[in-house]
Amino acid sequence: MTAPSPASSTPPASAESTVISIILAVATGHFLNDLMQSLIPASYPLLKSNLALSFTQIGLITFVFQGTASILQPLVGLYTDRRPLPYAMAVGMAMTGIGLVLLAQAASFAAVLISVALIGLGSSIFHPEASRIARLAAGMRPGFAQSVFQVGGNAGTALGPLAAGWIVLRHGQITIEWFAAVAMLGMLVLTLVGRWYIRAGAERAQARKARARSAAVLPADAVRFGMGLLMVLMFSKFIYQVSFSSYYAFYLIERYDLTESQALNCLFIFLAAVAVGTIIGGPIGDRIGRRRVILWSILGTLPLSLMLPLLPLVPTVIVAGLAGMVMASAFPAMVVYAQDLMPQHTGMVAGLLFGFGFGIAALGAAGLGVLADYVGITTVYQICAFLPAFGLFAFLLPDARH
Repeated sequence: MTAPSPASSTPPASAESTVISIILAVATGHFLNDLMQSLIPASYPLLKSNLALSFTQIGLITFVFQGTASILQPLVGLYTDRRPLPYAMAVGMAMTGIGLVLLAQAASFAAVLISVALIGLGSSIFHPEASRIARLAAGMRPGFAQSVFQVGGNAGTALGPLAAGWIVLRHGQITIEWFAAVAMLGMLVLTLVGRWYIRAGAERAQARKARARSAAVLPADAVRFGMGLLMVLMFSKFIYQVSFSSYYAFYLIERYDLTESQALNCLFIFLAAVAVGTIIGGPIGDRIGRRRVILWSILGTLPLSLMLPLLPLVPTVIVAGLAGMVMASAFPAMVVYAQDLMPQHTGMVAGLLFGFGFGIAALGAAGLGVLADYVGITTVYQICAFLPAFGLFAFLLPDARH
């Protein structure tokens, strides 16, 4: 028998094509998932008033929600890399819907914590598997696919404050359960994605694994060093970002005397800018390299963050949006960069990065809440302005392409 030629082990061309419909379907699921999740921070002013919560308790709510999601995501990603679960995303969506129903009826701080823990659990199941399938459907355009996937989530996060302002703040906490209908729609969309994986995605996964095994392997020290630097950069990015998602509305209310609805509209502008930054970060990374995008997006936020606490209202809203847009462009590049470092473990890597990001955000929200109770929310923003300086570490990132 003759040995198989190298061409026989090359993945078929169909495995490298881009399946736009699946990428859009997963992004739609991400949009619906994050729309529901964003109701949690968007409802903080209402919950703070209804349950007489302190900033420390607000931070603990975020800590439980983000912490639940962060612990399980790498484990889910590691498991699905080995044994894919095509319908896991739909199950995660169902758990998020259940958590919303419980949150709508929560009459105590403990009940709020239980409900947001369920929502975090749904997130931990959804994100790593959804990111893995987006990578499978990407073909030769992983940055584009990751940006589309993530911008779906950012768009959902941006609409959360508007939904809370138009519906929840006007009609009361109980209306949060109306959004459980969104979970049912998400389950339908993600069930269809699961069926695609069974028909075609499994073959793509095998082809990608074969290609990853045949690719040049980076030295273990370089992989560890690159991943360690990514964690440092994500630390600065996610703590800075959670200072907005959890406390921006309170900052605007305290400093500029805005109403709750006006503050949530400003939060929407910031989160919409984050969505724009996310959609441009991945395709630019495909063209000029992930390392450059990571460097300029995080370090480039520094001058904007430093001037932000010094500005009047309208420039504050504009500069905050620009800072969110520039910094958000980093995350699609970070995910694809990490997957390039460890191409045989794309699900685990996605779960690790999403989980670490959620965990850092959880700890950051809790810490910033305690700090805000002691020194005031305005001082918190003056301190957070220096976080983008961690972007200097991006100069040390190894080039995964080599």
